[in-house]
Amino acid sequence: MSSISKYLKYLGLGIIGTTGAIAASRFAIKQATRYVGTQLMNDDYEHNLLEFYSAAKRVGLQTIAETNLRAEFGKTIERPLGSPRQLTHFDDLMFRTAVLSKAPTPITCEVDTTTVIGKRCKRPMTLSMPIIVSGMAAGLGLSKQAKYALAKGAAIAGTASNTGEGPVLPFERRLAKNLIIQYGRGTWSKDPAVFQQADMIEIHLGQGASASIGYIIDSKFIDEELRKMLELQPGERAIVESTDPKRFRRLVPYLKEISDGIPIGCKFGFSDHLEEDIDIALEAGVDILALEGSQAATKGAPPILSDDFGLPTIIGLTRAVKHLKLRGMKDKVDLIVSGGLFTPGHFLKAIALGADAVYIGSIALFAMTHKQVFKSLPWEPPTQVVWYSGKHKNRFNWSEGAKALSRFLIACNEEIKEGIMALGKTSIKEVDRNDLVAIDPKAAKICDLPLAYEDIPIRNRTPLKDLE
Repeated sequence: MSSISKYLKYLGLGIIGTTGAIAASRFAIKQATRYVGTQLMNDDYEHNLLEFYSAAKRVGLQTIAETNLRAEFGKTIERPLGSPRQLTHFDDLMFRTAVLSKAPTPITCEVDTTTVIGKRCKRPMTLSMPIIVSGMAAGLGLSKQAKYALAKGAAIAGTASNTGEGPVLPFERRLAKNLIIQYGRGTWSKDPAVFQQADMIEIHLGQGASASIGYIIDSKFIDEELRKMLELQPGERAIVESTDPKRFRRLVPYLKEISDGIPIGCKFGFSDHLEEDIDIALEAGVDILALEGSQAATKGAPPILSDDFGLPTIIGLTRAVKHLKLRGMKDKVDLIVSGGLFTPGHFLKAIALGADAVYIGSIALFAMTHKQVFKSLPWEPPTQVVWYSGKHKNRFNWSEGAKALSRFLIACNEEIKEGIMALGKTSIKEVDRNDLVAIDPKAAKICDLPLAYEDIPIRNRTPLKDLE
């Protein structure tokens, strides 16, 4: 038999086999569907799988899953990437578009998004945009490769990245154009020489997703590489202390003394003690307040802290701005806000409400991993390519990740410029709360903004007779 004849024979057999398999699978699916459908329609609730659907809709699949994790392990569970709760947010605000009563900015005009952090400092930090990559810790959260991508991506885009409370990586410093070094509550990276490399220092007092309590990592979870990064002895645990207000008050002047005029800030989560917390930070002499709402995320936090503590970002931001104005410090201390900010619209609305810049975390990871998530999907979560303990961290190409992050940051800033033009303005410094209106009564009350569907008093309008 010729090779062509053999080929045709096997091709025919293949087609027949495939057709048979398709027919058999269709029959099996039909029978299974009929069986399951019959059971769902005929069984009472006591024996019906719809019972689980009904309960899951009431309780929530995530709550059921976390209940089973607690039942299985009998200890605090750590949920990554924030709370699923839907709280009052920036989506309940809209910008007031310039059309005729106020003209939009001509397309030929340049729009300025330059952002200066630490304006009253000897060595302020000047960025091309108001978007900054938030603190995410090497070793305690992210892999070294992920940290390199964040630093380089931010540098390409002309903005800053933050070390987080993990160890400061020398190569991260070389890659970053503007590096914010966190003074954490652990024992590592405390040499003054470390902070003399910084473009800004941020004292880590807490986070929106995990409050201000400390935590301990047992030595059995610390490999040799991480042990050296954290400057620990063999068998020593990694301890992050809970926030100590007395120590914080002494720390600010010390960091100012060793840092030669760069901005010194502090980071903590919004709470109902917000005004008192801000006053203590102001008395200590900080130049920057980095405040985070409860919609923020971290690598792993007890769900109770993410779900039930703190304040939503929009509430905390509004209260912080109001208090800084009351204290006469709004133009003296810069405010960086974070927590659930994902889009250019979110960023610009936060600026309009009084923030000087925004931090992004989770969305930076999504942008950075981009197509590389398929190195872990579908069998593992996408974060397995960026976590320090991730199964696929060594497959992550940090250089490609940096490019993807930089494109995301640049695209967001370009969209912000479009938004500024749609307001009839030419600089991000001109955007303020007068550019916003609320579409939800709760958001209107929180932010003290007009409600779009209520009658709004005529303000600054030219009488029709004067238009002739």
